[in-house]
Amino acid sequence: MMARPVVAIVGRPNVGKSTLFNKLVGKRLSIVDDTPGVTRDRIYGDCEWQDYEFLLVDTGGIEPHSDDVILSQMRRQAQLAIDSADAIILVTDLRSGVVATDSDVASMLLKSGKPIVLCVNKMDSIGEPPAEFYEFYNLGLGDPIGVSAVHGHGTGDLLDEVCKYLPKAQAEEENEYINVAVIGKPNVGKSSLVNAIAGEERTIVSNIAGTTRDSVDSKIENEYGKYVFIDTAGLRRKSKVYDDIEKYSVIRAKMAVERAHVCVIMIDATEGFTEQDSKVAGIAHEMGKACIIAVNKWDAVEKDGKTMDSTRKKLMNDFSFMSYAPIIFISAKTGQRLDRLFELINFVNTQNSMRISTGMLNDILAEATLRVQPPTDKGRRLKIYYMTQASTRPPTFVCFVNRKDLFHYSYQRYIDNRIREVFGLEGTPTRYIIRERESKHNDV
Repeated sequence: MMARPVVAIVGRPNVGKSTLFNKLVGKRLSIVDDTPGVTRDRIYGDCEWQDYEFLLVDTGGIEPHSDDVILSQMRRQAQLAIDSADAIILVTDLRSGVVATDSDVASMLLKSGKPIVLCVNKMDSIGEPPAEFYEFYNLGLGDPIGVSAVHGHGTGDLLDEVCKYLPKAQAEEENEYINVAVIGKPNVGKSSLVNAIAGEERTIVSNIAGTTRDSVDSKIENEYGKYVFIDTAGLRRKSKVYDDIEKYSVIRAKMAVERAHVCVIMIDATEGFTEQDSKVAGIAHEMGKACIIAVNKWDAVEKDGKTMDSTRKKLMNDFSFMSYAPIIFISAKTGQRLDRLFELINFVNTQNSMRISTGMLNDILAEATLRVQPPTDKGRRLKIYYMTQASTRPPTFVCFVNRKDLFHYSYQRYIDNRIREVFGLEGTPTRYIIRERESKHNDV
């Protein structure tokens, strides 16, 4: 899975960046308001155009010479987005013409050396561009493209221009490499693990929490298979995210999880489970990734014969929302059980991409509903007519029922447990899509 190119939308406040972002992404992810500076943070959205797929980033308005704290922070945010972008859309406003801030922003962008596409927004009438449009050539960024973000005119031309600077979406190299994201809070030993596996110092490792600022991919081939390890910057507690770079690394970790097939969630054995660990794990769980819980620094724990069992029981309770995830005790420092870690990565990856035939699913369903009757409400009983697997990664099942409201979460979990008993599905979350379909007969 190739990292998707990033396209940043930048410009001074109130030129319509968020409106354009929402139009291109097709979802309302950005807060749109007439007050300058409403978009405080960078917001990401998926964008597809022709054969291109990229991540679009909406940034707060840049006011290069403002002393206002929030505005100067927005400027740093925008600078971070610019630094990570493969191409940049500079949005300007036809109605106000070229203003001094536009020139400042343009020269800031030219310094970045990145490809820049100049967008003149609020061109709401179709036809020959008005005289003011030609002023924008003065910014020295080549041909401006006229767009109406509100109506959507010109957005196709804009995307055509942006895509000239991006690599085409590539088909995934099927089964060639397993992408593994090592995630966890700062200082649990993520970089040490990747270094131990890769056998070289690839990332900056030090005892200061948050030293790894960026994701560094390491390709590794060994007797267990071929892997790409995506080392991510540690996730911090929300209250600590005062540093833009930290906030950026949370987004980076999310992007790394998105690219991964398998997530190794690292926990510090000397500290035990923290609320932050459950947040980190939650990201991988919500994205439907295969997961392994790796308890690192196990060599540093005082042990007797029962320590591992009692720690495992406690963690199973702490991670009850992802009871499918296997737990392994490792030491990145001594290399303890790293061979077993690879076996687990292969195993959970296979489980995450498992496909179960419709016939088998319905056999299990028939047996499960016989064993435990589906719930009823006011004399009407839930009927599950049919079940089929819609997709893998994670295994996603569609159930056709007579009444959605009767298919309670507890009964869904019962059916899920029955499927897991037969097929394992260890290390992977599952998804259920419930569709209502009226029966030809009246339900009793």
